[in-house]
Amino acid sequence: MKDNIANRAVMCDVLIDAAKKNQDLVVLTSDSRGSASLVKFGEALPKQHIEMGIAEQNIVSVAAGLALNGKRPFVASPACFLSMRSIEQVKVDVAYSDKNVKLIGISGGVSYGALGMSHHSLQDFAVTRAIPNLEVIVPADRHETKLVFEYLVKSDKPAYVRLGRNPVEDCYTEKNVTFEIGKAHEMISGSDVTIAAVGETVCVAMGAAEKLAQDGISARVLNFSSLKPFDREAVKRAIDETGSIITVEEHSVHGGLGEAIASVVAQEGKGIVRIMGLPDDNIITGTSREVFNHYGISPDGISQEVKNILKKVGN
Repeated sequence: MKDNIANRAVMCDVLIDAAKKNQDLVVLTSDSRGSASLVKFGEALPKQHIEMGIAEQNIVSVAAGLALNGKRPFVASPACFLSMRSIEQVKVDVAYSDKNVKLIGISGGVSYGALGMSHHSLQDFAVTRAIPNLEVIVPADRHETKLVFEYLVKSDKPAYVRLGRNPVEDCYTEKNVTFEIGKAHEMISGSDVTIAAVGETVCVAMGAAEKLAQDGISARVLNFSSLKPFDREAVKRAIDETGSIITVEEHSVHGGLGEAIASVVAQEGKGIVRIMGLPDDNIITGTSREVFNHYGISPDGISQEVKNILKKVGN
């Protein structure tokens, strides 16, 4: 049976291990230790933890200042505020100034559920992808999250990472997990259609592929955990080999994975893309699963979209 563990729960252990070996690694929180599952970090290494209070713009600028002085800061703050309220500081103090700050947007997407639109982060892919010199990473499950943070503690590049709040079903195992910045990973091979997903929608896409297989449809599933740098070659191969791509993401249909892939396909001049995400509207209030299901981000919803596309192209 696959485990269900929140991705944020993995982050703390990796950071504690790394910070014990490197006193320059520091963690900053905005009254968010509990939400980020970083309570243990503060208890284990209190001199390497800075609590900034609810001051997202300040936390980013302070982190940039620490990086300027040789520290390796990790900022953990709700994605809805970190990616919007403090975006000027992210753009100028971190990315433009090329400071080694890791921005961890916790409780991303619709993780906060019942708190509604003000706490949904459905524009963070769009805005962070458009900022030069900023990597954008969205791990799928706990196994990939571990590798992502092992990469981050070694990297000297500015980065934005989105983590969800809720438990996520394993997509990988300890033996087959892989992460490489700038590369998509093929989760399931297939030749009839490609389902491209990111973050917590990867497991949903894999569930859709399993349902489609029962109907004799071979669906490839690609995990684009590295949204920037972006694996254009994986998109080109998918179009060449399967003809059609369905994109699935916990983000607005504007500016995220879908439009990144559609841009590649348009420039190639062939292939069909269908973008599945959250509409350009105020999203309903509910749990992540309820929101996903309402907007068709489910194995049933995705598999039906695949069948609609294949029927359209005559497969």
